[in-house]
Amino acid sequence: MLRSASNQASARAIPLTASQVFLLGASFLITLGSFAVLPYMSVLLHVRFGLGLGVVGAVLAVASLVQFSGGVVGAALAARIGLRATMLVALAVRTAGFAAFVPGLTRPLVAVGALFLVSCGAALYLPANKAYLVAGCGHERRPGLLAASGSAFNAGIALGPPAAAPFVLTSPAGLFTGVAVLFALVGAGHALLPGVADEKGERAEEKAEEAAEGGAKVGAASGHQDDPNSSALSNPSALPPFALTVLAVYVFMFFQHYLALYAVPRTSTAFYGTVLMGYAILLVVAQPLSARRLAALPYATALRIGFGAMAVGTAVLALGGRAGIAVGAVLLCLGEIVLFLKNDLEALDRSSAPAATVFGRQRLAAGLGAFAAAVVGGQLYGAAERASAVPVFWLLVSAQAVVLPALLVVCVAGTRRRARARARRRAGGGGVGGGPPRGRPSGRGAFNGGGDITPM
Repeated sequence: MLRSASNQASARAIPLTASQVFLLGASFLITLGSFAVLPYMSVLLHVRFGLGLGVVGAVLAVASLVQFSGGVVGAALAARIGLRATMLVALAVRTAGFAAFVPGLTRPLVAVGALFLVSCGAALYLPANKAYLVAGCGHERRPGLLAASGSAFNAGIALGPPAAAPFVLTSPAGLFTGVAVLFALVGAGHALLPGVADEKGERAEEKAEEAAEGGAKVGAASGHQDDPNSSALSNPSALPPFALTVLAVYVFMFFQHYLALYAVPRTSTAFYGTVLMGYAILLVVAQPLSARRLAALPYATALRIGFGAMAVGTAVLALGGRAGIAVGAVLLCLGEIVLFLKNDLEALDRSSAPAATVFGRQRLAAGLGAFAAAVVGGQLYGAAERASAVPVFWLLVSAQAVVLPALLVVCVAGTRRRARARARRRAGGGGVGGGPPRGRPSGRGAFNGGGDITPM
């Protein structure tokens, strides 16, 4: 305990390096430039080119899926050519994409191609960015650095659209050119960064050995094995961060996609804008301040708080009115702060893979959740709107925030019971090669913290 306290104190005392300060500033500028353009893609494709909303929706959905799921490719590239080189390639691709929007103003196919270039660049960049940020840092410094990175990205997301609004319709060519120049300058800055090696995680193996030794000692002292009927929540190492990230993003994206459709007719555009600005400020400020507490929080407790906040928040949205929408947004913000950061930290702690690979997997999980929410959400919201019962939509989302994590826990517990049963059968088979090797715990499945086999 004393060593942990001293580690936390030293983590607070260590200042940011120049490279870390640059990366945090670059993260803000990158999202500022990206969100000066990307939120208006529907306007460009539908209003300027006359594409149908169905076609526009399909293009944006595929581009979003590429942006998220391509993080796995970005991680693989980082493992081959290094973190800095991967970021340089990603920024070059994005610069070319934003520059291609200028001729794309008169050619729809070029505009769509530019959008996919930008999405591919984003997929390549983020895993390498986060891995570089935490490279060489101790376990105690990760929460603060990742929270600061999230705040930088979210600040850019919040300020990008209003900064670009006066230029989107009046001078889009100038806007696209300016963003391309911004990305070129940020890329030039990345070229000056020192090269660092991505680090493989070591804590997963250490924690697995500690858990095995501790379990053997407890079992020997008490004369019995672990209860096969115990809840997966009683063993946090059984909870898969990848699947929980899918669920967290899935629930959250209902709020992000459909709040505007719900809030503006019931309040006003100005009130909706105020809610978004307040949400962004709360997220940017609260996440770094709460990072160390979230890191120390048991995983199961964080899941209860995060999904609980999302469930209550979406239920409160069903009440409508300014108070219901504002309170619901605050609760959704709390859920985002807890779940998104804690899932990333837990995924890093579980895996022996390089950090960029972990972040790439987490991006894939986020992409799957966002894609599923886009597909399911449109059907649910449309049905609720046709039935003149839109508040029911939010109640259904609230129910999913409770039921889906519970179902995952049940599935995990069932998987663990079956793994134990197989291990007991092998052990009972005698010495004909059926038992596990001596000195190693049996039954290490995909859900109990086994390094690379953990799905992240």
